[in-house]
Amino acid sequence: MKTVILIFTLLVTTLTFAQNKNAKANIEVDGVCGMCKERIEKAAIRTKGVKSAVWNVDTHELKLIYDGRKTDVKTISKNVAAVGHDTKEIKATDEQYHSVHPCCLYRDEDVKNDHAKEKKEDGK
Repeated sequence: MKTVILIFTLLVTTLTFAQNKNAKANIEVDGVCGMCKERIEKAAIRTKGVKSAVWNVDTHELKLIYDGRKTDVKTISKNVAAVGHDTKEIKATDEQYHSVHPCCLYRDEDVKNDHAKEKKEDGK
């Protein structure tokens, strides 16, 4: 009976760790352009354990695949905020925010409006 319990415990433990190896998450990240996309994805992918990071300019959604044994969404959010982009969970400091290129100042309504006009002109 002890052997059966031990085998069952080992099996459950193995399955638990295997499930976290390719965790998926979507987080909302503020930004307005292609330069923001590059900066956000680079910050996420440089986080140890992140395997894939794709940010959508239109939806502001960052799709992640990461090793849950090595990192978590909060750590990834911190790294994205550190390069100047707000997430739902963590807001970039003013210093971090102002370190981005002037065309990437997504909190500024004029910048957002300029990017919206560009999209309309491009036919998007």
